[in-house]
Amino acid sequence: MSRLWSRFAARTVAVALLSVGVAGGFYLGEDRQSQHRGPDAQVAGSVTEIDVEYRQEQQVSRQVRAVRQQAAETRKRARAAAEKARKAEEAARKKAAEEKAAKEAAEAAARAAKPYDGPIPASCEEYSGNRKVGCALMIDAGFKIDQFPCLDRLWTKESGWNHKARNRSSGAYGIPQAYPGNKMSSVADDWETNPVTQIKWGLGYIKGRYSNPCGAWAQSQNKGYY
Repeated sequence: MSRLWSRFAARTVAVALLSVGVAGGFYLGEDRQSQHRGPDAQVAGSVTEIDVEYRQEQQVSRQVRAVRQQAAETRKRARAAAEKARKAEEAARKKAAEEKAAKEAAEAAARAAKPYDGPIPASCEEYSGNRKVGCALMIDAGFKIDQFPCLDRLWTKESGWNHKARNRSSGAYGIPQAYPGNKMSSVADDWETNPVTQIKWGLGYIKGRYSNPCGAWAQSQNKGYY
């Protein structure tokens, strides 16, 4: 009985040792395989990481390009808007200048057509001195009484109806401020002292150049001289 038990125990131990040996060999082979595959796996992992980083860099580059393009388009739109605003402002200024010029021209034409719209004297008896003489001579020259208010304003501005008035800067002389004064000698030699001579010359000058006293007055208003 004891011999039989000894044989059974020996077989059991042998089987156990054999199992341990097989298991050890299996694990040893697996470890060698894993050691053999290690460098390849590491290389594969590095390639994967590089690819991921490259893709990330490409995505960032695309985003940067998109932002730069958007900024360039924004600047382009801003420049276009500024240019449009400048042209609109320039057109508005030009239009305003044209409207102003048209208005001034219309006002000048209205003044030329009717430079005086005040009361008309009933006769030359309403005046005295050189004005009364001037009014009478104007009627004799063929103008109507309604022209005298223009003549009165014109020569009041030029000389105050003073037949000895002299412009120190230009040398113009007399009631009509003839320049030079000796032009009036075409009417008479007493042009320096006789208001009648001066007025006759002045009326002739006005008629030849402006048709009537109101035309001369309109010119004086527009240009400052006649």
